[in-house]
Order: sequence, then C-alpha cells, then structure tokens
Amino acid sequence: MMKARALRWLGAIASGLSTAAIFPPFGVSELVWVSMLPLLGVLWSLGGRRCGWAGLGYGWLAGVAFFLPNLAWVRVVSPVGWGVLAGFLALYPALWGAFVARLAHPWGVAGPRAEAGIEGRIRDKLEARGESHWRQSARALRIAFAVAAAWCGVEWLRGWVFTGFGWNTLGVAFHETPVMAQAADLLGVCGLSFAPVFLQAVLWQTGRRMIREARGRGMKPHVDFGVAVLLLALLFLYGVWRLQGVGRGESIRLRVLLVQLNIPQEAARMLWSTEEIHTGYQEETLEALAELEREDVERFRDAMDEGREVTLRRPDWIMWPESALSWPVRTTEDGAWAMPLENLAVLERVQEERPVTLVFGLNELESVRFEGSLVPEEDARFWNSLVVLPPDGELRTFRKHHLVIFGEYIPLVEQLPFLRKIYEQQSGAAYGGAFSVGESLDPLPVEIGGKAVGLLPTVCFEDTVPRLVRRFVRGGPQLIVNVTNDGWFKDSPAAAQHFANARFRAIELRRPMLRCANTGVSAAVNAAGSSAHPETGEAQELRDADGSHLTRGWLLAEVDIPTEPPLTLYAVIGDWGVIVLGGLGCLAGVVGGRRS
Repeated sequence: MMKARALRWLGAIASGLSTAAIFPPFGVSELVWVSMLPLLGVLWSLGGRRCGWAGLGYGWLAGVAFFLPNLAWVRVVSPVGWGVLAGFLALYPALWGAFVARLAHPWGVAGPRAEAGIEGRIRDKLEARGESHWRQSARALRIAFAVAAAWCGVEWLRGWVFTGFGWNTLGVAFHETPVMAQAADLLGVCGLSFAPVFLQAVLWQTGRRMIREARGRGMKPHVDFGVAVLLLALLFLYGVWRLQGVGRGESIRLRVLLVQLNIPQEAARMLWSTEEIHTGYQEETLEALAELEREDVERFRDAMDEGREVTLRRPDWIMWPESALSWPVRTTEDGAWAMPLENLAVLERVQEERPVTLVFGLNELESVRFEGSLVPEEDARFWNSLVVLPPDGELRTFRKHHLVIFGEYIPLVEQLPFLRKIYEQQSGAAYGGAFSVGESLDPLPVEIGGKAVGLLPTVCFEDTVPRLVRRFVRGGPQLIVNVTNDGWFKDSPAAAQHFANARFRAIELRRPMLRCANTGVSAAVNAAGSSAHPETGEAQELRDADGSHLTRGWLLAEVDIPTEPPLTLYAVIGDWGVIVLGGLGCLAGVVGGRRS
C-alpha cells in the first residue's frame, strides 16, 4: 500500500516537473505530448468512492511541482509570495484531478480492478461477439474528450478568477512551433491545450487495451487512436493553410525604433536616478538615429554607384517601455495636457532630431485647469498609461485596465493596514497608493502612411490577457502595441515567459504586435506570431551578441499592418468557445460517471 502511494506521489511530481520543463528557461517543448501521462496513470489507478478526494490531492501535488519551478522568478520579488502563489494556482489542476479520478475514469469508480472482475468478464464475452472493441473505442474517445475539455476549462478558470493569472497554459508550449500555434485563432491559446491532453488520454487507454490484447485475445482495431491522429493532422493542415495566408494582401509598412535601457531594479525601486534615466533614453535614441542616418547615407551612395533604387531606413515611430520617464503627465477631460520640464526636455530634443510619433509608457494624473495651469484634482485618479505623442503635439493616452495585484494595487489595504507594511518590506519601496483602473475600450487612433490605423494598446502583462485585448478589435488596419517593464525580476526567465505568452495575441486576433520593454524582450511580431522580418526573415528581437535580452540597445523593427485583416473566430466569440468546451467535457464526465 505504501509502495503504491509512493509511486503515485512520484508520478504526480514527474508530471508537474516535466510540464514545467516545457517552458523557458528549459524550453523542451516536445514534452507537451507526454508530460501528462504519469499524472493520468496516477489518477486512473485510483478506485473506490473516495477516489475523487485522492485525485484532488494528487492533482494539487502535480500543480505544486509545476508552479514552483515555473514561477521561480516570483521569488526575486517575494519568496513568500512565490510559495503562496504556487500553492493557490495548484488548486486548479487539483480540481481537474478530482474530476478525472471520479468522473472521467475509464474503469469507473471501481478502478482498474474492474478489468479482472465482473466487468472484465463481461467485456471478454462482448469481444468474443466482435462488438466490444468498437464500444471501447467510443468510450475511450468520450473519456479523452472529457479529460481534455475539462483541462481547457480549468485553464480558462485560472485566467479569470480574482482577475486571473492565465500564465503558461499548456498551449503556450507551441510558441516556437508555428504550424501548431495557428489554431489559437479558433478558441484562443487555452483551446490549443486540448490536443496534447486528448492525445495522451487516448494513448493511455489504447495502450492498456493493446497490452490486454497481446496477452492472447488478439489485436483489435483502435478507432480512438486513429481519431487522435486525425485531429493532429487536421491541426497541422490548418496551420499550414494559415501560415500561407500571412503577408498576402495589401498592407502598411511601419518602421519603429525600439529603445531599451535595461535599467536595474530592486523590486519596484529603480536603481538609477531620474536624471540618469532621462539622459539614458535621450542619448540612446539620438545615437540610434545618428547611426541609422550614417547607414542610409552609405546605402544611398552604394545604390547611386550601382544605378539602383534604395529605400531609406528612417523610423516612423520611436518606442520606449513602460513608465519610461519619471514624472507623470497631467491630463484633463477636454484633452489638455502638461508635463514637467524634465520630461519635455527629453521629448523635444528627440523630436527636434527627427519629428516622429513617440510611443511610451508614462504615469498619468487626473487634473483640472486652474489659473492657466493644470493642477491635480482633489482625490485625483492615477493611471499607468500608454502615451502616443505625434509631432503635432496631440497627445493620446490609454489607461491600463488589468492591474497587477500587490504590485499596482493591494486588495483590502484600507481595512487591513498590515498589508501595506508587507508590500513595503517585500518591494523595498514606499506604498504610494493604488493605480486607478482604465475604462476606455476604444483603440487609439493614429495615422501611418496617410492611413488611419487603430492601436490595440496594452501595458505591462496585459498582453497576456486575451479576453481584454480582443475587446479592442475593430475592422480596418490595426496593430497591437505593448510597453512593459520586466526589470522587477532581473535575469530570471520572467521576460522570456512573458514574450512566449504575449505572441499568441497576434495569432488569436491576426494583428501584428510591437513590444518595447525595459529588461524584457523588445520585438516585432507578425500576425502568425513570428518575429521574422517581413523581407529578410531575420528575428526582430532586441538581443546582445550572446542572444540575451538583458541588454541595453536599440532595434529598428519593421511590421506590415494588413489593411483588411480577417476577423477570427476567437475575436468574435472570445472565451465562450473554451467555456462551452469545458462545460461539454464536464457533462460527458458526469454522464459517463453515472453510467459507471
């Protein structure tokens, strides 16, 4: 008994650890097709009326084994928060484990012993009549569907409850597998998780039946395995078809200079002074513009000598990351705005060198007019915003919606003052109050190449929240824009995981994406989720010579913005596809469980 329990513990832990190995920094994405097998074996080895409770425990153990290494970057900010978060998020695979062990069980609540009991003898007689293998295949497909659909539903639930944390769902494993990733435009990245879980559930049941057949009953057809293979083939063909359509049709070319300083931090506290930060963005940007100008002059001379045309690589935009400048912009309801001279000096110097649109992150303070100046309102709201500042000076802002818990707000902090002290101890910075939540869901209008383009704005990890980004989708040319700062987590895998999650927004909505980060992955992503340059195919990611994104520098990125982008199924129905899928999976499990 103790030996069997120990083997189950090891199986649950093995599933959790192997699933964690799928994501950065390990990146063994092939494990997505086998990592759930040990846990399924554990859950389906259980029997008896209390198998659901046992499944809950083993599911939680597998969840802890996954989230502890997967979210190890959280301990850079808060070791306590790391453990608490891992333990809480493990409740979701625990729910799934209870469901699989109790309701989506191939041998019912009697467990695997039923194979040697009355049920097994009945199946032997049915097989002799040539009927059972068809019924077993159908039953295996129903159970595999229930298991996989319920997993998708649980992942969606994790991304929704208490504002959600949908980080690193199983479908994110395909971030470097473009063909398989394209189906995210159907049910979202959570829907991609269905295929690997479904396949592994079928493999477990088919493998067990084949072992029994090999012991003397003769091999039978396995329709369930054929259906699983067919599903993978359809996903592959769909991906090939979608990839062939990317880059076709009329588009708008946009050149953007991404600037990243890699400013060191201790949690929320920047280790550079305000003057160092402002000087850094100004100098790095001006040096980049000067270097691009020199390259254009050389290319133009070469082209003249060879008698051919040349396209100058002058940026249309300049992008800086989240909260790039230290002082907030004051704004009023009628669109007036004002900034401290420290901010204006940097902005004016850059636009004096090249009058382009500036896109960057900045804090925003609610203000009113008073004696010719803008002053903060009483009880003024304070937002973490994305700012678009064209050369004509008509500033537009997007105010962040999805705030980071214990980073940008603390729930119940007024009722529980000790939470303020915990925050200050863990972050190393004084708690200055919570940010306000943005309200607008309208795309930010900009003009690119003489055409109106709508920006799908995101700040920080909002680009990992698909249900929010899709609400900005409209007809006509659109571009996803993200400014972020992953410097809180230093040289941990947080930034790489963030980028892996974010690039699925481009696939789900078929809109290209631009990202600018401080100590993150600054990159351009096309509508297929790839950072490949539209002409050269080279990766458009800001990295140093060793391939690390932990670097100071700049990147001139180019994206093609389709003038008539498609409206994907996910853009239309959002998360309802996965919600319905999860509901059907639970229904299939409940009905089958009652029959058992």
